[in-house]
Amino acid sequence: MSQGILAIIKTQPGKGGDFEKAFGDLQAAVRANEKGCLQYDLFRGEEDTYYVFEQYADEEAMKTHGQTEHFKTLGAKMGPFMAGRPDVKRFPKVS
Repeated sequence: MSQGILAIIKTQPGKGGDFEKAFGDLQAAVRANEKGCLQYDLFRGEEDTYYVFEQYADEEAMKTHGQTEHFKTLGAKMGPFMAGRPDVKRFPKVS
């Protein structure tokens, strides 16, 4: 069953551009290397808030994502621009 994730990320004031660049590098690696990832998109909200919409073909693809070397390496590069840990919500696809 397809799995969805919504990650809500707050960035430090004035660091949104840096965060977007770091995310772009991760997004490119995910799209190139993770066939089970169906969607990995960044949306900007208000007041230094970003939303990452992710969809995976199944639970295994979702678990694999967090274990990839590119996620560990490139994901860590976003950390200095973030204002705390992301709020991650997981959802099984209904239809």
